[in-house]
Amino acid sequence: MAGRASQSGVALITALLVTAIVVVIAVSMTSRQQLDIRRSANVLEGDQAYLLALGVESWALGVLAQDQRDNKSDNLSEAWATMLPPIDVEGGKVAGRIEDMQARFNLNNLVQGGRLSNPDIQRFQRLLRTLQIDPALAQAVVDWIDPDSERISLDGAEDDDYLLRNPPYRAANAPLTSVSELRLIKGFTADIVTRLAPFVTALPTRTDININTARPEVLMTLADNLSKTDAEGLVQDRGLKGYPDIQRFIDSPMVKSRNIPAAGLSVASGYFLLDANAQYGRGQTQLYSLITRTTDGKASVVLRGQGAY
Repeated sequence: MAGRASQSGVALITALLVTAIVVVIAVSMTSRQQLDIRRSANVLEGDQAYLLALGVESWALGVLAQDQRDNKSDNLSEAWATMLPPIDVEGGKVAGRIEDMQARFNLNNLVQGGRLSNPDIQRFQRLLRTLQIDPALAQAVVDWIDPDSERISLDGAEDDDYLLRNPPYRAANAPLTSVSELRLIKGFTADIVTRLAPFVTALPTRTDININTARPEVLMTLADNLSKTDAEGLVQDRGLKGYPDIQRFIDSPMVKSRNIPAAGLSVASGYFLLDANAQYGRGQTQLYSLITRTTDGKASVVLRGQGAY
C-alpha cells in the first residue's frame, strides 16, 4: 500500500510539473505573439508616419513651384517661409517648415572647377571668426574638397594626416555631400561643427548667398569691416519683403560705403530644405528633404534623410 501511495504521489507531482511547464510555454507563446503583434504594429505605424511626411514633402514642392511662377525674388514674407503648424490628420499629425539653403554659406563654393575660390575662402574665414572659430580651419576644408593631394598651406590636411588615424582613411578630394562630413576633417570637433552647422550648407552646385534671407552672421561674411550691429541693420533695412534686386542692396548707404561686390550675391534661391514631422499612432518620423527649384518653376527632391540633416 505504501508503494502504491508513493507511486501516486510521484504521478501527481509529475502531472503538476507537466501542467506547469505547459502553462509556462503557453504564457511564453502568448507573450511572444503579443510582442510580435506590437512590433508589427510599430513598423506599420512608422511606415504610415513616413508616408504622411512624404505628403508634407508634396506640399512643399507645390508651394515652391507656385512661388517661382508668382515671384522673381525670394524673401521671408512669402508662403514657403511660413511654418506649417501641427495639423491633425486621420490617425495622427503633420507639421513642417521650409528653409532657404542659400541663406547659408555653401562650403562647396570654396573650390570650383578644381580651382580655389579666394573670395569664398575669405568669406568662410570671416564666418569662422564671427563664430569665434580658428579661421585657419578653412584651409583644411579646401584640401578636403580640392582634387589634388597637396596641402595648400601648413594649416591644410591631406591623406598623410588622415592615414595616421584609427581607423585610417583618405581625404575625399571631392565636394562635401553633407555638413556632418566636417567631423572627418582635421581640426573640426563636435562642438565646432555644432556651432557652425546653422550657417553653412553643402549644395551640389555653386550658389549665391540670398541677401533677403541670410542671417546677420552670414551677411557679416561679405566684408571685413561689417560688424554684427551693421549686419543686423541690413536685416532691419530689408524687412520681410527684402530687396527687389541686388542693385538696390549694393546702392544702400551701409553697403556702398564698404565697397561690397555684387558677385556671389542674389535675391533669388534655387535650393530649399524641408523639415517635416509626422506622427501616426505610436509611429513618429522626422524627414529632411533637400529640394532644388529651376527658373521654369519645376521643383524636385535632391536627397532625403531621416532624423538629422
